[in-house]
Amino acid sequence: MIDLEKLGWDVATVGELDHRRLKAPHVKLRSAKPGAAGDVVYSVDLRINLPNSTFLTSTEMHSFEHFLLWGFQKYMPHNFISIGLMGCQTGFYLVLLNEGRSEAVMEIYEKILNDILVASEVPYANIEQCGNYKNHSLEMAQSLARRVLDAKANWKTIV
Repeated sequence: MIDLEKLGWDVATVGELDHRRLKAPHVKLRSAKPGAAGDVVYSVDLRINLPNSTFLTSTEMHSFEHFLLWGFQKYMPHNFISIGLMGCQTGFYLVLLNEGRSEAVMEIYEKILNDILVASEVPYANIEQCGNYKNHSLEMAQSLARRVLDAKANWKTIV
């Protein structure tokens, strides 16, 4: 049994929630799936915007996703599996292996956001590494990072 409270998550907010009640930005555990060998896959919502309210543009999402991919690979090389876009254009899904501590996730997320603020270019935004390399904006990614960092005190306020 995975002790989600011990990992720092509010058990009442784990899983699917009524999107009309969600606050944003937030960092929320979506699921923790144990495997037969004892490994655990954690899925974390990195919600940026309120559902059914305002939406991230494709350029914002694309550039921010590149930074999240670069950052989680850099800071969590043994745990990072994937980062995915929320189809509703309000945030991202972070998938980790054997790292489910909320403080660890939020600490790395904060590092990545601070890295974005001082970056001089969007990672992997070139023809060799990106299928839509012209659709990036460092300025938009930095603006988004600033907004999410400004709300850090409320990242655990889900509903």
